[in-house]
Amino acid sequence: MRFTQAYAGATVCAPSRSALMTGLHGGHTRVRDNIPHGVFLEPDDETVAEQFKKAGYSTGAIGKWSLGNPGSRGVANAQGFDYFYGHLNQDQAHFYYPDYLWENDQVSLLTGNRGEAKQEYTADLFTEKAAAFIREHRRHPFFLYLAFTLPHWSDYPKDVPESQIVPSDEPYTDEDWPQVEKNYAAMVTRLDGHVGELMQLLDDLGLASETLVIFSSDNGPSAEASHDTEFFNSGGGLRGVKREMYEGAIRVPFVARWPGKIEESVTNDHVLAFWDLAATACELAHLPRPKRTDGISFLPTLLGREQETHEHLYWDYGHVRKVFRQAVRAGNWKGVRNGVGAPLELYDLARDLAEVHDVAEEHPDVVDRLEGILREARIPTAEYPVAGLDSE
Repeated sequence: MRFTQAYAGATVCAPSRSALMTGLHGGHTRVRDNIPHGVFLEPDDETVAEQFKKAGYSTGAIGKWSLGNPGSRGVANAQGFDYFYGHLNQDQAHFYYPDYLWENDQVSLLTGNRGEAKQEYTADLFTEKAAAFIREHRRHPFFLYLAFTLPHWSDYPKDVPESQIVPSDEPYTDEDWPQVEKNYAAMVTRLDGHVGELMQLLDDLGLASETLVIFSSDNGPSAEASHDTEFFNSGGGLRGVKREMYEGAIRVPFVARWPGKIEESVTNDHVLAFWDLAATACELAHLPRPKRTDGISFLPTLLGREQETHEHLYWDYGHVRKVFRQAVRAGNWKGVRNGVGAPLELYDLARDLAEVHDVAEEHPDVVDRLEGILREARIPTAEYPVAGLDSE
């Protein structure tokens, strides 16, 4: 089932993952921006993994965490995960041939990457660990959060302008494309291959019909490096890129697979967001809905039943930057504010999915309603003050 109106938790990685894990949108969740790095999940943040553990599931997180540095209370093992392997710090996740990764609370040295050697590619390692986790827990209920970093740009090596680091540009070597686009395409294809390996493993172990698999992205395409987001039409015609509030920045791919339970090869226009996962997890595990959540379970949609819907969705970004952006969606109305005190832009997504025509002047009543939502949706925090919006 491919969802056509699914939204990330935020327009950048850390707050998006915080929304995914805690079931709270950007106005309520603890981690609300990629910086400052000192804000991590705390013991009173109840995660999806903790929900599943209540029901007896084994839990694993592999890949990019970014919600707690080593030694903090936000590390994955302190947030409901029995097993962790990967990058705790989000900036370390920019490296595809790092010197080390974390395995639970221990540093796991990658000796194949010493000096000039580049033999241990993180995406390949994550797939191996994910397969091992599935095999180990195949006879009992398990929850695996597999956070690949592909196709994120890389900081290393500094002298390679392509920014997209991959072991090989195959099968696109002979294409008449810029090298960075060959690399980018190879990264996406490599990711597809790894996902396919794990789907095949579930089939081989006889687990496919018992396993719900969800594939998504934590934000829209990035224009921060040398890869051109227009080259492959990465935004699918939607306006906006990572760090913005338009649809291209927050509306993301979202595919669910559950043979025998979900109708195959269909699209669905149910409007959902990352913070719906916690409520969905609880319903899957026959637990009550979390006491603190902005989410609604989308399990009924997966199973073809009557579905509750959101009155509105809320996002923001830029707490520690010069421009604080907010967005709200209510029905087909989408409001975008680019800066404190800036006028609210209004778009009718039913008629203008590309958000080209600002119709705020034509619908002052809708603008007033969305303005009210923006005022109420965000609870200020000391960690993320917004100049000009929060009281000094």
